[in-house]
Amino acid sequence: MRAFPMFIKTTGRRVVVVGGGEQAAQKARLILKTDAEIVLAAPSLDDELTALVNKGRAFHHAGPITAKLFEESAMVFIGSGCPGIDAALRAVAKAAGAAVNVVDQPDLCDITTPALVDRDPVVVAIGTEGTAPVLARQIKTKLEQDLEQNLGGLAALAGRLRGAVAARVPREKRRPLWAWVFGGGLRQMWASGSESQAADALKAAIAAGGAPTDESAGTIALVGAGPGARDLLTLRAVQRLQEAEVIFYDRLVDEEVLELARRDAERVYVGKHVGAHAWPQDKINARIVADAKMGRRVVRLKSGDPSVFGRAGEELAAAGRSGIAVEIVPGVTAVCPASAALGGTLTEGGFVNRLVLSTGTSQDGQFSANGTRLMCLGTTAVFYMGVRRAHCILEAPLTECAPPDAPVSIAVDVSKPSEALFETTLEALAARVDAEAIPSVAVLMVTWPESMAMDRSCVSTA
Repeated sequence: MRAFPMFIKTTGRRVVVVGGGEQAAQKARLILKTDAEIVLAAPSLDDELTALVNKGRAFHHAGPITAKLFEESAMVFIGSGCPGIDAALRAVAKAAGAAVNVVDQPDLCDITTPALVDRDPVVVAIGTEGTAPVLARQIKTKLEQDLEQNLGGLAALAGRLRGAVAARVPREKRRPLWAWVFGGGLRQMWASGSESQAADALKAAIAAGGAPTDESAGTIALVGAGPGARDLLTLRAVQRLQEAEVIFYDRLVDEEVLELARRDAERVYVGKHVGAHAWPQDKINARIVADAKMGRRVVRLKSGDPSVFGRAGEELAAAGRSGIAVEIVPGVTAVCPASAALGGTLTEGGFVNRLVLSTGTSQDGQFSANGTRLMCLGTTAVFYMGVRRAHCILEAPLTECAPPDAPVSIAVDVSKPSEALFETTLEALAARVDAEAIPSVAVLMVTWPESMAMDRSCVSTA
């Protein structure tokens, strides 16, 4: 190493930022994450820095810059915008014994600013000694995915309770207690948003003299895998995949998504596609509950969003009957990236003010007419799993009102390499589906904008 990483205390200390423009503002934003006293040294400041001064978060030093300004400072950042002036100011700061960072001049820097993953009080700093900043950002992105957004709160709680642990938990039981807090079920409880329950569980464990010898019966997370592309998963979804001990998935989940899971996690394929199920739903319900009862962290991975035609209600009910904790992790539902891929929007003020999401195929395999009954002027109706019933849309009440040339968009395998997009009209829908041999993994979007109003009125039968 040519630079030794360490953390510099900022409480009760001053950080000087020299400059009044964007370069100085970039450094000021970084130091705003700390509790340091910030001094902005420049004849004038831009609007952003002026606002910091007006809010009392920084002080403005507009006078001459001398070595006295830098004395006893925790660190100094110099970014006036002029390399020559910056080099001269560095010499002044060094004369005062300050540790200096000169913007965009690494050879003049005593200290460098790393990429930060901030879960205060947990902070991860990533540096490459200036050799590969893009790599540092990639590592940061990975860590941002791996570390829960509220992890810092758990660390802070642990810090507040360390005294109680020292007083009530025998020394030999302290390490197992903290292992349970940060590596066991309590951390997952905290990450899922049940912070009060997790805090109560930790306090109860301390009062009992150590971590519970029998952890909970396990957990179930219904995780939205999104439409296919792995980078459309939420950070929380990635975290649950990396925590899971067993993952139940179906054919709509892309293999790249599964690559985000722990290597040692058991993967159980449950099939499921329209018209044929490798596993019936009641078998899936029973298996995920059974695994959770064994103390395992179970993920039921569902394409799109678990709450949008994902039959999550049946799995929730099964878990509830067994007293198993369940978390729903939302996902990006297919119609959103479908609309984005088509370069349009699902709603538009003054033209399309209503959005209806409907399944094209009901649980018994028949056509579901709910979406058509709700269709009226100024509506986009979206049919999931509706391709095989495209001809039924033409026969539904929708056609009594909507014009035959109402635009229809079809999106297949949204966000995947095999993505395909089609445009047609309501009257030509069934013929286009047959001609293109469009598969069932598609969403249909029928739009009836107000600009296509017909002479006769349409009254919804909903």
